[in-house]
Amino acid sequence: MNFHYHLLINPAAGSGNASKKANQLIDLFDQHNYTYTPYYTTYAGEEKEIVARLVNLLTPWDEEMLQRSGDEPYHLLIVIGGDGTLHQVVNQFYLTGIELPVSYLPAGSGNDFARGIGLSRQVEEAFKQITAASRPQKINVLLYEEKIKEEYGLVLNNVGIGLDALIVATTNASSSKKWLNKYKLGSASYALYLIKALLTQKTFPIMIEVNGHQQEFNRTFLCTTTNIPYFGGGVPIAPMADPKKEVIDLVIIEKPNIFAIVRLLLQLLRKKHTTNKHYCHFSSSRIRIVSVVPQHGQADGETLGQRSYDLYFSTGSQYIWYADI
Repeated sequence: MNFHYHLLINPAAGSGNASKKANQLIDLFDQHNYTYTPYYTTYAGEEKEIVARLVNLLTPWDEEMLQRSGDEPYHLLIVIGGDGTLHQVVNQFYLTGIELPVSYLPAGSGNDFARGIGLSRQVEEAFKQITAASRPQKINVLLYEEKIKEEYGLVLNNVGIGLDALIVATTNASSSKKWLNKYKLGSASYALYLIKALLTQKTFPIMIEVNGHQQEFNRTFLCTTTNIPYFGGGVPIAPMADPKKEVIDLVIIEKPNIFAIVRLLLQLLRKKHTTNKHYCHFSSSRIRIVSVVPQHGQADGETLGQRSYDLYFSTGSQYIWYADI
């Protein structure tokens, strides 16, 4: 197929790392004589406006595209930024009711989505995966509806209440994140605030409903509904999660004492934490979570605020354009 690539670039992502990666990708497009048009965001949220202008130009996917011929190009959007940028783009697709494939060059701090689906974080390798693909891959996503504030949307990675959300809120507000990103240590910023969050996060009660059965947890420390194995820049919180399966994975950790926390962290580093007695895992196509005590929340690394939640999750899909190489 003949492609016209539309590059949506968030130059601020990764504390400027996205701008550098975008320049490298553009150099590769020039070297191979690919047709492309770049669009740069200049303020938070502008990616939604850019997508709104492009939706009628971008090409939907169907299998008949493989037989298409002629000079008419296939218009494909490539997002260059972090997981938060990609989150905003696919949510704009979802909220406007338009199903469009999207490609991605990860250039943020955590890049958990790319890690989860096997998309390279190196520019040249990602370029090969994008341009070698003849069709997009269907990836599972989480659809959510929050009843208290009547919000709904799509999540590629995970929604967290408690510990991971506190880490996200603290990290995103910190000055050290920019400094660490400068030296390609973005994931370390999560680790820096993990210790603080472990000491400050209080337990809270939640109610979950999975497969028609309700269960209560009174000493919840972390509650993460996830589509991929990772959060926080590569922490394998749910190693059993698979973004190509239509299932939701829910991880709940009840707060142990300080000695058990150390043991849990050591197990986490060795991916042995799923056997810890404080670790609970559930999987289903539909899940409800109620947290009446206000807590920090996050969705794909974007803060949701400190509040109560009544969340309903189901599964959906999003086409991501890349090849397994």
